Amino acid sequence: MEITLEKDVEKRLAASIRRYVSENLEMEIGELQSSLLLQFCLEEIGPSVYNQAISDAQTYMQEKALDLDNTCFAIESTYWSRQEKLTARARSSRKKT
Repeated sequence: MEITLEKDVEKRLAASIRRYVSENLEMEIGELQSSLLLQFCLEEIGPSVYNQAISDAQTYMQEKALDLDNTCFAIESTYWSRQEKLTARARSSRKKT
C-alpha cells in the first residue's frame, strides 16, 4: 500500500527534515533533497511503521472484542428479585416496631 500525505503535511515534514539535518548533521539541504529523503522514508520505512500500527490496532480491537461480555452485559430478569428484597426489608422494618 502506498502511503500518501497531504501536501501541507509533506511540506511540514520536509521542513522538519531540513531543520534536523542542519542542527544535527551541521549541513544545509534544500527543499528538493529533503523532499527526496521524505519520499524514500515513506517508501522504505513507511510500510513497516504502517504494518505495525495496523497490528497494534488489531490487537487492541481483538482485546476489546474479547472483553465484550464484561463490558456490554446487562443482568437479566432482576425485577422480581428486587421486589423480593424490598418486601423483605419492609417486613423486617415492621417487625422492629
